[in-house]
Amino acid sequence: MVTKMDKRARSQLFRTRLLAAMAERRVSQSALARSAGVDRSTISQLLKDEARLPNAHVAAQCASVLGVSADWLLGLSQRPEQAADLVALAMTMTEAPRALVDERIFDWHREAEGYKIRHVPAGLPDMLKTNEMLHWEYSAGLGRTAEQAIGASMDRLNWMRQAQSDYEICLPLHELRAFARAEGYYAGIPRTIRETQLSHMVRLLDQLYPSLRIYLFDAHRLYSAPITVFGPLLSVIYLGSNYLVFRDTERVRALTRHFDKLVREADVTDRALPGHIAGLRATMVQ
Repeated sequence: MVTKMDKRARSQLFRTRLLAAMAERRVSQSALARSAGVDRSTISQLLKDEARLPNAHVAAQCASVLGVSADWLLGLSQRPEQAADLVALAMTMTEAPRALVDERIFDWHREAEGYKIRHVPAGLPDMLKTNEMLHWEYSAGLGRTAEQAIGASMDRLNWMRQAQSDYEICLPLHELRAFARAEGYYAGIPRTIRETQLSHMVRLLDQLYPSLRIYLFDAHRLYSAPITVFGPLLSVIYLGSNYLVFRDTERVRALTRHFDKLVREADVTDRALPGHIAGLRATMVQ
């Protein structure tokens, strides 16, 4: 919301901000006039006359030369960045390496410590996996240093488990079912690893509840891409080879609402999940 301001006050603010932007970029009056395509006297008058405001063309040209927004110069915005820069700050794309907890993910968790973290993983949540499961899934991709990489990642996962953040995780029903039956992505996992993994999840749910809550939703009715919402700070969509990162309030809230819908319409609630896992273990045949 823009505060109402009389012409003299807005002119004073314009002069203050124009001078600040010129000093920041070390641009003289002559250089600004030349680059903006106006007379030097025009710039001089704007900086001296307490009641003078530029026309739209001059304000836009000065803002463009100085790399700020015309709205900011005129007191219509508190952000000096231009619109394109604001969009770039609000949405970024970063590389997503094939790793357990890469530095970007860990940095985001540390930044959001103390806030609720909402997570729809691409598979089973890494922070809930056993060492055996991690070796089965990542050893080939991590190469000769698998032991060291998994060890370092386990330290980060342990930090995440102990951080002062609540975790809500939503998984599609078919993900756990496919894991229990060694189907699709999970084909070839020995039964002993799957049984141990499911038991491990139940123990963690018991130990960490209510700081950790997991819900299962029916992907026939609802769909979600892999996302993580780090409190009110940022939200991340996992694309496979990249993360799409949003920091603007509107998109963070939109993804938060999407996640909360998954929770509200979950077919298996957090309290019912241990019993559901027990039922999956009972149906294992291989």
